[in-house]
Amino acid sequence: MKLASSIVRQPRQAGIMLMECLIYMGVFVIILAGAMATFYYCWDNSKAMVYTTDDITQVLRAGERWRADVRAATGPLTVQATRAGDVLVIPTRAGTIRYQLAGGEIRRAGPSTVTGQPVLARVRASQMQPEPRGAAPAWRWNVALEPRRQQVHLPLQFTFEAVPAKP
Repeated sequence: MKLASSIVRQPRQAGIMLMECLIYMGVFVIILAGAMATFYYCWDNSKAMVYTTDDITQVLRAGERWRADVRAATGPLTVQATRAGDVLVIPTRAGTIRYQLAGGEIRRAGPSTVTGQPVLARVRASQMQPEPRGAAPAWRWNVALEPRRQQVHLPLQFTFEAVPAKP
């Protein structure tokens, strides 16, 4: 007895060929390389964001300290020109406070310290100047930080304003 040809099945070949295996491996490597590149791009930008937020926090603390010193002034503030750069002199009840840009950092010398303590590091430019506003002798501090990365989209520049309290 003969079976119909439609019922007779040919034995199937199981497994994959070598070419299929190489193609699957190539696709896997391409996907893995893309995933790794994306991961390191995100990781690098995440570190840059952490550094930037640390810099912003440090500048805001320094600015608030400067504003508190200006508000505590008991006399007129003056800017003295020295060989090392301009020095802002703030007379207070406790003594004289000096702010100076030296060696890429802002230093604050208080009544108890002769040499300045670093208040802010990696400073590109700093300018403390009076800003006339009628009867109120306001002061403005413009500060710009050095970028930590080569490709900076937005430089870190800050402006603080303060008005000394009347004695």
